[in-house]
Amino acid sequence: MALEGRAALEGALGLLSSPLLTRLPKGDGHPIIVLPPFGAADQFTVGLRRFLGNRGYDVHPWGHPEVLGLHRLVHVAADRVHEVSDERGQPVTLIGHSLGGVYAREVARFTPERVRFVVTLGSPINDLKANHVWPMFEAASGTRVSSLPADFAARMAEAPPVPTTSIFSKSDGVVAWRSCLDRSTGPVENVEVVGSHIGLPSNPMAIYVVADRLAQPIHEWQPFHRPGTRRPGFPRPNPKATGGAADGEENGAG
Repeated sequence: MALEGRAALEGALGLLSSPLLTRLPKGDGHPIIVLPPFGAADQFTVGLRRFLGNRGYDVHPWGHPEVLGLHRLVHVAADRVHEVSDERGQPVTLIGHSLGGVYAREVARFTPERVRFVVTLGSPINDLKANHVWPMFEAASGTRVSSLPADFAARMAEAPPVPTTSIFSKSDGVVAWRSCLDRSTGPVENVEVVGSHIGLPSNPMAIYVVADRLAQPIHEWQPFHRPGTRRPGFPRPNPKATGGAADGEENGAG
């Protein structure tokens, strides 16, 4: 947890990297909804949303004071996706940090025709207790992790039926990094960056990955390839250890 103090440094590096990040491809204007982590509101994602808006995307906040319990997911989060999708007349991309990423995946699973792409940042998709905040989540949301049906919990580990990127850090001080790995087959990948959990939305390497992924034309998904000049910021995961597509390598779920 002490390593989470790096988040302030990551925010500063994100600002310093702005001139370089503006060289990334411009967006195509498609709508994006950014979901904040548990215990945080939309103010937490302002920086990431502003950057994506400046790249040409139609970016929307989550629009609720917090991420709700799983038992309210379909009734609240799916309605928000339908609202934005109907307004723009096209599917949306969902970006979620931490528990917000878990929600993004479940909403995409529930309404895949309304979702174009999912990106998660440090999201415990394999084990909701593999982090330091699950007791607070239970107390605040009224959802007991142990009470989730076994089939629901097992399904959470499977990617939704849309292209999905899981961004994680092995030095994450809040969420166990292995719980962030997606071992599904199909257009699914795990991309490692170096950084803290709290700082992922402002981490310049994570922002690079997000922008690179969003710039792909719809229905033309390709795995992420590490940029040659910035490889130190993108450690190469061992596909046998991580599962899923890793930096353009063959999907090797195991």
